[in-house]
Amino acid sequence: MVNRISLPVLVAFVMAGCGESDNPTAHLPVADACPVDEQKQFVLDAMRDVYYWNDLLPAVVNLESYASPEALLDELIAVQPLDNFSYIDLLATDSQFFNEGQYEGFGFSSSFESADDLRFLSVFSESPAAEAGFVRGQRIIMLNGRTITDIEMNEGVGELFALPSLEFTVRRPDASEFVVTVEKDLVTIDPVPRTRIIDLPSGISVGYILLTTFIGTAHPAFATVFADFAQAGVTDVIVDLRYNGGGRVDTAELLGDYLGGVANNGMIFSKTQFNDNNVLSNRTALFQQPAVTINLSSLVVIATDRTASASELVTNSMFPYANVTIVGSPTLGKPVGQLGIQFCDKILRPTAFETLNANDEGGYFDGLPANCPAADDLLIPVGDDLDPNLVTALHFLENGACPTPSVATIELQKPAFERYNVRDLRRRPVWQKLAGAY
Repeated sequence: MVNRISLPVLVAFVMAGCGESDNPTAHLPVADACPVDEQKQFVLDAMRDVYYWNDLLPAVVNLESYASPEALLDELIAVQPLDNFSYIDLLATDSQFFNEGQYEGFGFSSSFESADDLRFLSVFSESPAAEAGFVRGQRIIMLNGRTITDIEMNEGVGELFALPSLEFTVRRPDASEFVVTVEKDLVTIDPVPRTRIIDLPSGISVGYILLTTFIGTAHPAFATVFADFAQAGVTDVIVDLRYNGGGRVDTAELLGDYLGGVANNGMIFSKTQFNDNNVLSNRTALFQQPAVTINLSSLVVIATDRTASASELVTNSMFPYANVTIVGSPTLGKPVGQLGIQFCDKILRPTAFETLNANDEGGYFDGLPANCPAADDLLIPVGDDLDPNLVTALHFLENGACPTPSVATIELQKPAFERYNVRDLRRRPVWQKLAGAY
C-alpha cells in the first residue's frame, strides 16, 4: 500500500476518466507545510500502489533528479505508451470543474483541419469567446500577431492558449477578418446545450441530446430531458458525444440508467477492475430504473476521436442490451480511468483501472469503430437539420442502414495524437486535453 507521509492527503477512488470522489479511504491530518521532497515521495508511493501498470515502473527512482512531483509523474508514466491520461492538477480547479462545471479559460474548443488551419469547434455560451464574437467554423489566423504555422513550428498553440489574455485574428466563412483581444474568465459549461424531439416519417419518435461533458450539473438536465422524451413517446435516442472527452462515472452511470434502466433494471451496466494490489476495490455497477424515463429500442451515438473515457464507457456498456450504432468516426480509445488522490493543495489522478461491459468486453485502446461514417461539417451548427452526423443518424434509424456515401469520399478526422502532441499538453487536465477546451 501507499507509504503515508505527513501531507494533507485524501485518497479517493474515482470511477471515471476523471471525476468526483467516491469512497474516501484515508484522511490524514493537515500539515503546516508540504515539502517538495515529500510530495515527490508521496507520488512515487501512490503510483507503486495504485497505478494500473505499476509492474512496469522502475525498481529504483532517484527523486533528487526531479524538480517537482509533476516532472516525476511525467517520467513514471512514460513507461506505458498507452497512458496519455495521468496528471496532477490543483485540487480547487479539479473540484470546480467536476462538481460545478466551471473552469478558467476563454470558453471555446478548437481543432486543426489541416497543419495550419485551426478552427473553432464549439463556443460556450456567455463565455469570453462568445462575447468576442467567436463562432463554430471560424478560422484562427493569428495569435498575438503570429501565424499558426510559426507557432506550431515552435512552442505550439497550447502554450499560447495557456496565457491569461490573447489577441486573436479570426477569419469568418465569408473571408472577412477581425482582430480582438480576449481575457480569460470563469467559464460555466452547459453540459446539455441542445435537445430535440424528431418525428420520422415511419412514425418513430427520436430524442436527440447533445452532451458536452459528464459533470454533476448534467444530472437535473437528464431528468428533465428524459421526462420530455417519455411524454413524447420517444423510443430511439441519439446521444451526441462528438466532443465529449469524459468526466464523472456517476454521471455516466446515470445516463445509462435513463437509457437502459427500464428493460435492464438490476442487471450489470459496467465492471471496474484495478491492479493486483487493489482487487478488493473492484466494482460492478448495476442499472437502476429512474422514476421517469423511456423504454429504449435503438441508440445512436455520434462520435469523433474526441469522444473518450466516460463517453466510451456508456457506449460500450450499452452494447449487450440495445441496438447501438456509432455514427461519425472512431472514438479516441480510453478504456481506463483514474483515481483521485489528494495531497497538499493538489490532486494526483493516475490511471488506475480498466472498465468492461457485462460481456467483459473492453480494451478498446484503438477506439470504438464507427458503423456509419459521417463528416463533421464545422460550418453547420451541431444538431441542426443539415448536420451530416444527425442526417446520417436519422437515416439509419429510419431505414436500418447507413446512407450511401456522397460523391466526395468522407475523410475522417485524424486521431488526436496526430493533431497535437498530447504529452506536451500533459500538465493540462485530461478533460481539457481531450476536449481541446480553452
